[in-house]
Amino acid sequence: MRSSRTRSVATATALAASLALVLTACGGGSGSGSDATGDSTQAAGGDASTDAGAGSGEQIKLTVATFNDFGYTDELFDQYEADHPGVTVEQVKAAKSEDARTNMTTKLGAGGTGLADIEAIEVDWLPELMQYPDLFVDLSDPALADRWVQWKVDQATTTDGKLIGYGTDIGPEAICYRQDLFEAAGLPSTPDEVATLLGGDDATWDTYFEVGKQFVAASDSAWYDSASATYQGMVNQLTNAYEESDGTPKDLATNQPIIDLWTQVTQASADGLSAGLEQWSADWDAAFQKDGFATMLCPAWMTGPIEERAGGVTGWNVADVFPGGGGNWGGGFLTVPASGANTEAAKELAAWLTSPEVQTQAFTSAGTFPSQIEAQSSTAVQEFTNPFFNDAPVGAIFSARAQAIKGAPFKGPNYFSIHTAVQDGLKRVDVEKTDDADSSWAKSVQAFKDLGLS
Repeated sequence: MRSSRTRSVATATALAASLALVLTACGGGSGSGSDATGDSTQAAGGDASTDAGAGSGEQIKLTVATFNDFGYTDELFDQYEADHPGVTVEQVKAAKSEDARTNMTTKLGAGGTGLADIEAIEVDWLPELMQYPDLFVDLSDPALADRWVQWKVDQATTTDGKLIGYGTDIGPEAICYRQDLFEAAGLPSTPDEVATLLGGDDATWDTYFEVGKQFVAASDSAWYDSASATYQGMVNQLTNAYEESDGTPKDLATNQPIIDLWTQVTQASADGLSAGLEQWSADWDAAFQKDGFATMLCPAWMTGPIEERAGGVTGWNVADVFPGGGGNWGGGFLTVPASGANTEAAKELAAWLTSPEVQTQAFTSAGTFPSQIEAQSSTAVQEFTNPFFNDAPVGAIFSARAQAIKGAPFKGPNYFSIHTAVQDGLKRVDVEKTDDADSSWAKSVQAFKDLGLS
């Protein structure tokens, strides 16, 4: 699963500053990176020899650093090792996206020491790394042309045509909901009925919040889990949320589309629609077992975490609808740091892990929806149902939601830090309840000014 999580602005800024200073000083990486990193190749999981491959007689170990659950199982890596004698693969999995980001940016700032041979990254912090393309192997390969949906490729392609990441999943969004809580509140409850209730093809955020008011008036549960998570789905529908298309940051204090979303989300919290939870927290985990909320924005990868936390709860389902039309939340990439000892072998493994066949397996294993055109249209994806979600036809649902995505919003090098300033503000209002909407917005505006971007 891939999601931007709330982080403090101070931490995000410090990491960005450290990365910029160190990388500017070292001038980036070279093709193999072995000269720049000294003995870091051992820490990165590679052998001291460079680019040993199957049949070369060399024994090499490739490490793959992921976060949450990319759907890469031990059986999958066993299959790769069987087909590539002399290669062993180890996956190192961080619990959350921000943990992986902190690890990667810190080690990049130190010249690449300790990085895995393959590093997974999330789309919201990809733009920061795109500023330093020389630290990554160019993954361009004519043989892989047209493998992915084009907007996914564009996200990881530099202006001069260098591809720094192979796309893994995308995050087409539907609404996951508790059918039993809808029934208890006297609302239509089947997936088709819920889709119609929320507006169908014309679903809007106004309708979503209005139905939420009806629900909370008839239930002891909240309508949704988190203001920050709801805002995430909304802001992902803005073409240029925080920056102009040339990367110029917008003044947050006068950014009317963001102000409008802030007002809408904080008002919904004031109306009692939010459970006031921070996603990935212990309280959020526990709420799944306590009827804490009835709906949540649901990119395909979120089905796995829901099932993990809501085990034994039988009411979950998925509606093929999303306010505002199509939306994409999250999605990962596999990069090959140039500092690795076995960059060619790592590139080969990264290409295999993002092949249509493997992406299909990852979807059926973890719910990570393929970014590959061939995988999306495969029978295995189209006909896949999820027993936990009352046998919802999630393959067909998320395929339909993927078709509603018109393209990727622009996210430049300052997106993550500005977004964090806003998300921290929503947390003060919705979770910590230390500020009202106006005072917290003023603090977010000040945090933006402290970034020194204008």
